[in-house]
Amino acid sequence: MNGFFQHRLNTVSLILVAMIIGIALFGPYWLSWDPNTIDLSQRLMAPSDAHWLGTDHLGRDMLTRLIIGSRVSLSAVATAIGCILLVGITIGALAGLMGGKVDTVLMRITDVFLTFPTLVLALFMVAILGTGITNVIFAIVFSHWAWYARMVRSIVISMKTREFILAARMSGNHGIALFKEHFIVPIISQLGVLATMDIGHMMLHIAGMSFLGLGVKAPTPEWGVMISDARQYIWTEPSLMIWPGLALFICVIAFNWLGDALRDHLDPFLQSEHCH
Repeated sequence: MNGFFQHRLNTVSLILVAMIIGIALFGPYWLSWDPNTIDLSQRLMAPSDAHWLGTDHLGRDMLTRLIIGSRVSLSAVATAIGCILLVGITIGALAGLMGGKVDTVLMRITDVFLTFPTLVLALFMVAILGTGITNVIFAIVFSHWAWYARMVRSIVISMKTREFILAARMSGNHGIALFKEHFIVPIISQLGVLATMDIGHMMLHIAGMSFLGLGVKAPTPEWGVMISDARQYIWTEPSLMIWPGLALFICVIAFNWLGDALRDHLDPFLQSEHCH
């Protein structure tokens, strides 16, 4: 990783992501305000010593809700990515290792999913399953797994004819043991880069669906919900929309920068694979 820190943007992106994760994990423990407590006598207050970013239209502390919103967004994205990796690795490994008809059937199914834009497919699934953050996470998994499965299959096919894999098979190493010992590390390293690049637009998916009323529901503090609630005050109190929008922008750009940096440093091959 020595060369990674030679570029200033790489260092900045890593620091930003570390700060975002740190705030999401530990920020709620030092907050002095409840994010859902309504106090109309304190509504639409300007920034002060008590409320660093002011209060919203219901008298709730904006900074508190932004910090809790980061935890909501990142936990949802982490859950989605974990499920995507599980599905993608399973299907891609089966297709790559077994080949033949199994590979053909699984990849034709994968190709069907790859033909649809991820957001359109996610919205379609939410329309079928109903609203709520659980269904939004499922919809994101449903719309993204194919990209990961395709990449896993490519890695497995490129590796399974190498000499050390053939030697391991001749020594009696087969099945799950062979996969865990020789395949899982290169797969995880490349999927980790792709997942980092995907975090930003998954956060946009979650915020966008919450903005439309399809994901997280009020009064849960989530950035998309906060932006939606602030629409009626866009001309009188624009800061209500600016703060969650800025938080979302910073998170997306930080993870995108980090994903690009990791891709360039670890795996230039992903530049041609990651096109969605």
